[in-house]
Amino acid sequence: MNVIYPLAVPKGRRLCCEVCDAPAERVCTACTVTYYCGVVHQRADWGSIHEKICQLLIPLRTSMPFYNSEEERKHGLQQLQQRQKHLIEFCYTVAQKYLFEGKHEDAVPAALHSLRFRMNVHGLSSVELVPAYLLLAEASLGLGRIVQAEEYLCQAQWTVLKSTECSYATHSLLHRNLGLLYMAKENYEEARYHLANDIYFASCAFGTEDIRTSGGYFHLANIFYGLKKLDRADTLYTKVSEIWNKYLNNHYQVLSQARIQQIDLLGKRFETDTGLDEAQEAEAIRILTSIWNIRESTSDTAPQKTIFVLKTLVMLYHLMMNSSKQTFTKHLLCTRAWSSSQPVGYNRGDREAQGTVGAQRRDSNPTWDGHKNMP
Repeated sequence: MNVIYPLAVPKGRRLCCEVCDAPAERVCTACTVTYYCGVVHQRADWGSIHEKICQLLIPLRTSMPFYNSEEERKHGLQQLQQRQKHLIEFCYTVAQKYLFEGKHEDAVPAALHSLRFRMNVHGLSSVELVPAYLLLAEASLGLGRIVQAEEYLCQAQWTVLKSTECSYATHSLLHRNLGLLYMAKENYEEARYHLANDIYFASCAFGTEDIRTSGGYFHLANIFYGLKKLDRADTLYTKVSEIWNKYLNNHYQVLSQARIQQIDLLGKRFETDTGLDEAQEAEAIRILTSIWNIRESTSDTAPQKTIFVLKTLVMLYHLMMNSSKQTFTKHLLCTRAWSSSQPVGYNRGDREAQGTVGAQRRDSNPTWDGHKNMP
């Protein structure tokens, strides 16, 4: 049974819902330490994060065992803090990934877990709470809850103002989310101001050519694109594409060299990876796919820019070892590259047919290389 009986709850103890803090009526039967106001929030939390951390919560939410010495007690407390710090980062990454995938509803429970663990470890007024507030604000914006997003952002901004140890990276995230808020409110002047500050602080923290700075360029480009200032938007989209292409290409070269060395020294296979966590991979996919869609709509004027973005996506999917998307994107790349080489006035239907023929040739002959066989 997962229903809570009031008489079974110790006097003076209040059980609250994990998602909304309302009085709890249900308990997770797997861990028995997590409570909910009803079936809806229990299912939401389970699908978002609870399934992944259910058993990890048990030692955090039960009484500490009796220790025979002070040394053992300190060791137990250190382990407890390490678990909480691990869960802070894990829940934060999961929530970020959901946001980049557009799953704003799923991001909320994961972000709330990250916030609670941060409060337990760092206290109620620490600047370490700001990233979790910003996640909740972004999720609220995605769900159209602008007032709630403003509340989270006000809390984050007040925490930053009180702190004397706030990093450039945190300032960058704060301004980026404030920029997104004003974009949602269609106040583009304020949005540009905050995104410019985002780029400044991110550049101070990571450099102007870092992938963590590229998000500011991307959102600023979206504003210019929406305002029909296409030249400025195009410059910024190109900048973002070049940053991701440079990062992925450099990472691929490092991996290739390491693979050669490892095979030579150990005779073992070296696994390919992006060097990014799941949230950063989701961000890269979202940004590059968005730019590609915009490039596709204007590809008749600058087809090479579309090809460049597609090449970057192919590299990303290759490093992620996502063979199905890599093959599909490579096919689009080959088709677009072939089409851009045709004379003006070449029939679009003929180009699409040629792309289909190319795909059939590739499928029937695994050694066929679209680049080598392009006219």
